[in-house]
Amino acid sequence: MPIIRPSTEADVPAITAIYAHHVLHGTGTFEVDPPSEADMATRRADVLAKGLPYLVMEHEGRVVGFSYCNWFKPRPAYRFSAEDSIYMAAEAKGQGWGRALLAELGARAEAVGVRKLIAVIGDSANAGSIGVHRSVGFTPAGVLKACGWKFNRWLDIVLMEKSLGQGDSSSPE
Repeated sequence: MPIIRPSTEADVPAITAIYAHHVLHGTGTFEVDPPSEADMATRRADVLAKGLPYLVMEHEGRVVGFSYCNWFKPRPAYRFSAEDSIYMAAEAKGQGWGRALLAELGARAEAVGVRKLIAVIGDSANAGSIGVHRSVGFTPAGVLKACGWKFNRWLDIVLMEKSLGQGDSSSPE
């Protein structure tokens, strides 16, 4: 049974490898060149410095997925809204593990005061990511048509959202 835990520096090589696969072979991210381990370590440190969760899923001693959230926009009014990211290793697909990892990310984001999680999903044909977000309670918020160019084709972005905790029913402060 896989476990979900906070990421450590020792996880960065596995995180980098999982993400590189998605950059090179998928449309869930609009990056076209895989970032280095140093880049991924810097990105992870940035998320953690903001007090936000950066999680991994481990199965039989191996990292098989990672998820984190980062502030949706830098302006202060957005300080309760975060964008989630989730990437799974190819062998971890279709087992319900992504759903568990994303649900745990939502719980941890709520625990640090996030009231809204926003998914910015690359490619409107990305049924896996859309499905895993829907399975944990995200709802559609819109589609931005043809705003990314990757693999010699235009790609949409699907926006989804999920309120956490009291959402917008009360003041967060």
